[in-house]
Amino acid sequence: MKTKYQTFAVAAVSAAIVIFLGGVIMAGLYLLAPAAEAKTEALSAAVPETQTAPGSSRTITVVGEGRVLARPDLAQATVGVEVVGNDVKQATSDAAQTMENLLKTLTDLGIAEKDIQTAYYNVWVERPYAPQGGPTGETVYHVNNNVNITIRDLDNVATILGQAIEAGANSIASVNFNVADPSSLRSEARQKAVENALAEAEELAKLNGVEIGEVVGVSEVISGGAYYVSELAAESAGLGGGAGPISPGEVGVSVQLEVTYAIK
Repeated sequence: MKTKYQTFAVAAVSAAIVIFLGGVIMAGLYLLAPAAEAKTEALSAAVPETQTAPGSSRTITVVGEGRVLARPDLAQATVGVEVVGNDVKQATSDAAQTMENLLKTLTDLGIAEKDIQTAYYNVWVERPYAPQGGPTGETVYHVNNNVNITIRDLDNVATILGQAIEAGANSIASVNFNVADPSSLRSEARQKAVENALAEAEELAKLNGVEIGEVVGVSEVISGGAYYVSELAAESAGLGGGAGPISPGEVGVSVQLEVTYAIK
């Protein structure tokens, strides 16, 4: 059994150990502090201060637009066959035979195989209801087979569509006109967009009593539908045939450029 003197001796030794360890830790922190401070100063010196160039924010930004019209050189259309019947095998067979006749007619008229592509093939069932609201028990099958065609001779657009109808096509949709290679039109439209942007920037500068300087930024505004049909040029081309008159009119390319000019 420990005496009170032994207990006091143990407590005194423990206190001495704690005081010694605390002194060691404080000494270590004191020695490390100058090194950490020096490291912080070195890092601060390594990072340069950001400086803003005088007048860098003095700019004028505008959006210039350029449009170019041209006669189209190709037409695109979706031509198809729809067969309705009570027997799915007979309906699909009839649709296949009609489509074979249609494809032969299109190739005989000069449409290249690369310009004929299946758009979609669909078979769906209809179960009619009686006027009173109940099912009639009848089953009707619809078979649709459609192809996208490209016509490169615009003088024969109406003739080709008319002959397609004669061959059994009972669905013609999405007849539109386009330009096979629009690259030159886009280049011309960009030039007009630059000129338009410069005119707008000069007008804004004059209104604000400043002068514009050099171009400091240019970006093209990307938007869907680069082509548009010119309503002013949609005059009939005099195309005749079973499909009725077809008017190609004119198509165009529109380009928008965002241009930023420095202010002198």
